[in-house]
Formats: sequence, C-alpha cells, structure tokens
Amino acid sequence: MSQHKIGFNTAVSVVIANMIGTGVFTSLGFQVMGLQSGFSIILLWIVGGVLALCGALTYGEIGAAFPESGGEYNYLSKLYHPALGFLSGWVSLTVGFAAPIAAASVALAHYVTKIYPQAQANVISFSVIIVITAVHSVNLRAGSLFQRGFTWVKIVCILMFVGFGLFYVPQHHISFLPGPGVWTDIFSTAFAGSLIYVVYAYSGWNAAAYISGEIANVKQNLPRALFVGTLVVMAIYTILNYVFLYTVPVSELKGTLEVGYLSANKIFGSQVGQFMSLVIAVLLISTISAMVLAGPRVIQSMGNNIHGLRFFATANKNNVPYVAIIFQSIIALVLVMTSSFESLITYVGFTLNIFTFLTVAGVFVLRFKFKQLTTSYKTPFYPITPLLFLSVIFWISYNVVREKPTESLYGLITVAVGLVVYFLTNNKKKESRKS
Repeated sequence: MSQHKIGFNTAVSVVIANMIGTGVFTSLGFQVMGLQSGFSIILLWIVGGVLALCGALTYGEIGAAFPESGGEYNYLSKLYHPALGFLSGWVSLTVGFAAPIAAASVALAHYVTKIYPQAQANVISFSVIIVITAVHSVNLRAGSLFQRGFTWVKIVCILMFVGFGLFYVPQHHISFLPGPGVWTDIFSTAFAGSLIYVVYAYSGWNAAAYISGEIANVKQNLPRALFVGTLVVMAIYTILNYVFLYTVPVSELKGTLEVGYLSANKIFGSQVGQFMSLVIAVLLISTISAMVLAGPRVIQSMGNNIHGLRFFATANKNNVPYVAIIFQSIIALVLVMTSSFESLITYVGFTLNIFTFLTVAGVFVLRFKFKQLTTSYKTPFYPITPLLFLSVIFWISYNVVREKPTESLYGLITVAVGLVVYFLTNNKKKESRKS
C-alpha cells in the first residue's frame, strides 16, 4: 500500500490554519494601547503581511532545495551548522509549537467562558488539546481530513463575519486616513512593539515547510502553498481588523483579549453575538490542529538524526510520530496552567524570530555554498525580498529587547540551554563511537 501524501490543498490549509488563530482575535486590544490611529493600525497589519510574504517567498527557495520535513531544523543544519539546526529544533521541541497551542486553547476558553461563565477555562483548554492530539496520533489521512474541514469552516465563517460587519453602521467616529503626526506614530517604539503581536499573528506562514517530506510534488507545491496561504491570510487579516476597528470604539478595545466577542456583539446584538463568539472559539480548533500536525514532524526529524532523542522518532504503523505529538501536547498542557497570555506571546515571538531571521538569511548562503543545486523555484525580487524581511525583523527584535527585557532574556536562556544539551549529546555520541 502506498503511503498517503499531503496534497497542495491540504498544504495550503495547514498554512492558513496555522496563521489564522490566536493573534488576530486577541492582539488588537494590546495594539490600541500604544496606537490610536486607524491608519497606523491597518498599516501595521499590511506591514506584517508583506513581511510574512517576503519570508514565505524566501522559504520557498530553501524548501525546494532541501525538501525533507523538519523546517528550520533541516535548513539551518545544512546551511550553517548542525548546532544551529539543533537549536531551532530545540525551540520547537520545548515551546515553539507547544506555547502557541497553549495560547490558542487559552483564547478559545476565554471566548467560551464569556458566553458560559460557569464553564471551567482550564477544563476547556485541556479537553480541546487532548481530543485533537488523539485525532492526529492515529492516522495522517484522518488528520488531513480533519484539518481541511476545519480550515474551510474557519474561512467561510470569517468571511461571513466580515460581510455583516461592513454593513454595520458604527455609533462612533473612526478615520482610516493618515492624519497629522502619523509618520511619527509609525516609526515609534509603540509601532515596533505592536509588530511583535502582528508577527506572532502571522507566524505559521512557514508551516508547510515542517511537513514538506510528506507533501506530494514538494518542489512545486511547497513554494506555492507558502505563497498562496500567506496571501490569503494577509487579505483576511487586513479586512478583519478593519471590521474590528470599524465596529468597536478604541476605548472599549484597550487591553481586551476577546476583541472578536466585542465586535460580534456590536454587529449582531448580544444573543447572535454570543453565538458568533462561540463560532470564533470553534475556529481556533483549526489553529490548534494545524500546530499539532506540523510541530511533531520537527521533533521526529531530530529523533531520526540524534541518537539521544531517538525516542521522539517513534511512529505507529501509519508512520505517525505519535510519541512526539503526545510529548508536545503535554508541554502545552503545562503551559496552559503556568503562563500568562501576553508574556507567552512576546517570549515565543522573540525566540522564533531568531531562527526565522537566520533561515531567511540562509538564502544567501544557499546561493553561495550550494551553487550545484538546481531548483525550479527562485525567490522573486531577490535580494530585496530577504533583505526587507531581515531589516524589519531586526528592528522589531531590537525594540523587544529594549521594551520587554524579561521575555527577551527567557528566550535567550531557552536557546542557551539548548546549546548545552547539544554539546552534551555530541559528547555522548563521540564516546559511543570510541567504545
């Protein structure tokens, strides 16, 4: 029997589902605390989209050159050194996917408890993670069907939400035209600080790279899936945030996690608005599912290459890395109990940016060091595309270090611990070879 392969449509759905989730339904409340202009906030989401597109276009070339599963773990090991690949995998293994899964499940529980206050938030978060883990631990085909189904439901519901929102007559004044001092706003630390939430919301544009070894016709389908998925999400994010700002006064949005709940109440009234809020909660299931599907492939790839982590490469008869899936979900469950939402996003966003920065920079290494590799896909507008991505990510990271030193330090400590584990693993390998 031939092994089931992931097609282009499922690969696109993995990208879209990974991206559309926690960030877009929760982060606007934090952004409006530093930015008041509708133009600045919409521009924030457009900049984030262009940034994600630049990253996706560049990853497409690297992924076509190295089409195995594993994402940054695979790319950085080949482009730079196995130590860097290990560190990116270590971050994925510990928090890279588990933390966003935890954040999405917490956001889901927040939306549900707004409607059903008697419900236990932690019980909801736990139940969702456990059920999705069970689905993806059994069979890739079943997981793919689950993923595609929830992704299309997500897109249709969001488009309906936006459609009704555009016909709503707001009770407050909001302008989306550039006003006086708008450029000062755009180049402020508040704009850079808000971008970390936007970059987090767009994270997932590289999701198909983690499962590229299981994608049919990968050298063609991977770059297309990354680009199409990111472009669709950029359009959805921009118009969705327009609707949020258009329907809810900024004063009510400030510091609020459930911006979708507030907007739904304004558009549909309290009763229908509660139902739409419940729909948003269901939509987050697709996000959790996509990360449960993609993340363990990185851990599995590390287990195949590193003797000390071989346990994580264990797969069932359907070649599903169920040990890695369960391990990742256990970490997510621990984070649900121990971490605050805002600090979690900043910490994860900063840490992941280190490795996406190095991977995008790797396209220059690829063209210099691997000239013999010929691929059907090259990064459009090279070198402007990767350089634009690198410049903005560096600017964001610099401002995060200044404004959020604690979360930045935790990110660097996570990487440092991974480096220690790498050298300990290497020493053990050398000793076993000598004996």
